Amino acid sequence: MKIKIIALGKIKEKFLKDGIDEFLKRLTPYAALEIIELSPVEIRNDQIEKALDEEGEKILSHIKEDSYVITLEIQGKELSSEDFAHKINEITILGKSELVFVIGSSCGLSPIVSKRADFKLSLSKMTFLHQFARLLLVEQIYRAFKILKGETYHK
Repeated sequence: MKIKIIALGKIKEKFLKDGIDEFLKRLTPYAALEIIELSPVEIRNDQIEKALDEEGEKILSHIKEDSYVITLEIQGKELSSEDFAHKINEITILGKSELVFVIGSSCGLSPIVSKRADFKLSLSKMTFLHQFARLLLVEQIYRAFKILKGETYHK
């Protein structure tokens, strides 16, 4: 299965880049994962919705019609690592060739992208720096494959 993460903005902190790169390297035996970094739209306080819609159009242009889309959203469903692994397995069983995760900007996600989601995921009820989401997601994808293979990383 091909996995794609579409995220707004670039990771600037070296420690985050290093962590993401480490988990991408660890994932290579299990899945092909591509990260697409899109430039966020400059958001002015009085035009947040307009900016989110522009970002939404950019995001949707990178999603195929038959892709399974999981958006990261505050109001999404929280899953344990095991449940997340089972969710990925279910998507594989559905015969989907591409799984797309979408991480919006620090102002959120356009309603048009949220509407396109097949599943809405929340990483936590806690608030994290926006750029942490990518590292947490890549690590959880890696953990999911280890769980599905019955390997011990998740213990």
